[in-house]
Amino acid sequence: MFNSDPFSEEPPADRPAPDDRSHRSDTSTKSTRPAEPTQPIEPEQPDQPADVPNEAPEARAHATPWHAARTAAARAAQPLPSVVRPLGDALGQALAEPLAALTDLPSFDTSAMDGWAVAGPGPWRLPSEDATPEGTGTAAGILAGHAEAAPLSDGDAVRIATGARVPPGATAVLRSEHGKVRGEGRELYASRHITQGQDIRPRGQECRRGDALLPAGALVTPVVLGLAAAAGYDELTVTSRPRVEVLVLGDELLRAGLPHDGRIRDALGPLLGPWLRALGAEVLATRHVGDDPEALHTAVSASTADVVVTTGGTAAGPVDHVHPTLRRLGAEQLVDGVEVRPGHPMLLARLAPGRYLVGLPGNPLAAVSGLLTLAEPLLRTLSARPAPPPYRARLTEAVQGHPVDTRLIPVVYQHGDRARPLRFHGPAMLRGIAAADALAVVPPGGADQGAEAEILDLPWTADGIGISATTTGTGGAP
Repeated sequence: MFNSDPFSEEPPADRPAPDDRSHRSDTSTKSTRPAEPTQPIEPEQPDQPADVPNEAPEARAHATPWHAARTAAARAAQPLPSVVRPLGDALGQALAEPLAALTDLPSFDTSAMDGWAVAGPGPWRLPSEDATPEGTGTAAGILAGHAEAAPLSDGDAVRIATGARVPPGATAVLRSEHGKVRGEGRELYASRHITQGQDIRPRGQECRRGDALLPAGALVTPVVLGLAAAAGYDELTVTSRPRVEVLVLGDELLRAGLPHDGRIRDALGPLLGPWLRALGAEVLATRHVGDDPEALHTAVSASTADVVVTTGGTAAGPVDHVHPTLRRLGAEQLVDGVEVRPGHPMLLARLAPGRYLVGLPGNPLAAVSGLLTLAEPLLRTLSARPAPPPYRARLTEAVQGHPVDTRLIPVVYQHGDRARPLRFHGPAMLRGIAAADALAVVPPGGADQGAEAEILDLPWTADGIGISATTTGTGGAP
């Protein structure tokens, strides 16, 4: 099912002039991306010729409004069962139960700086250089990782390292840069006043054993892994990753080389697996299936995945076999067409209790629209990941709207709260979104310059977790 002709369905107004000099604006608040024109977007031609095929009236009748489709996808499932994972395997999953501290943090009084542990007011007596303070195991003083040292008497001091256990009797830590040793190395003087408890991290300063650190449903980020380890955890109870299988449909798709003889490169096979992993899924495989109804029926019915994602074949053409396959399988259609451009022929079906199929259109940007509209809310619910907080940004340019459908337009951030629409946003194009930070949600009728638009972050710009969370099922299976 066609998915990568770079010139398909794009309004002529969106093509830059041959002498266009493209570059990213220096005012973008995100990392550098592929070049994009900085000129205002020219007035666009109406979307009908480029983005709206001749639809039967009944096809329009059952299409679901965009926001309603996202809500339906989020409510279609229940979270998967919880599993216990080692810390190293829990990244990107959601906590299935609250994270409570298993120990005080810190678990003992700790030096916050390199210097001297001192007792009482100075000056202080230091042990001789050849003396080894009892319990430290070294003449260098008290080092991190050693057992409790001997108590300090009033007027005594001992060298101490950052993170080391403060000895009983110590009243403060004098930083190395604030102390001077005199009297043949036996007397310590402070160059500035120090206060009781200075530069000592007291036991339980961050939390006490049993304190609630994070609620159930919190996303396991790299920082959460560090907090869990510090709090005494070796493993975490998290919601299972949804298992996803990708079926790329179409006889015309090439997996290598240049397009030729009417065949085109498959753009969605390399794209979908990493994107789905970024959404918290475990991708079992990416498989290519020809335009054969029996092959598609066999592939879908034999899949053991929680979610099957197909590309193309969702319309009503001679080789569009997704709807007939769903009917043969007795699937329940939950969403059949969405009022959004690009991507309106997307669909969501329940194959069986706990098993789903997300049908994406075959054009690349239309498929991305389907990912964000149906796959993301469904996978978020299955994996119990928190919904991203909604936010809006002001558009730096006017965007023409579709008469009745929502539009999703790639944008880059500028000046914090502004978003610049990008060119190359036709259904078959990936050039715009490859340079984008997010997609702007443009309501029917369009949006004026300066209007606030709802923003959908891309997974890697939102948290950067999912892409490397697992390397399972990178695709390529025949």
